[in-house]
Amino acid sequence: MRATEGDQLVQHGRVVGQQDKVGEIVEVMGRQGNPPYRVRFEDGHEGVCSPGPDTEIRHRATQR
Repeated sequence: MRATEGDQLVQHGRVVGQQDKVGEIVEVMGRQGNPPYRVRFEDGHEGVCSPGPDTEIRHRATQR
């Protein structure tokens, strides 16, 4: 999984009814786009994430 600053990180809900959590990658802390990432979520919360299998990266070029 590789990302650049400005990409979106989407953590999909793990149980029925749980909403996806979407945030903007504000810092790539790993080498060559690899995790961990500093992410600012829509609610203003900011944290460091090492994405798991329930996570996807939406690259700026593919966003609509």
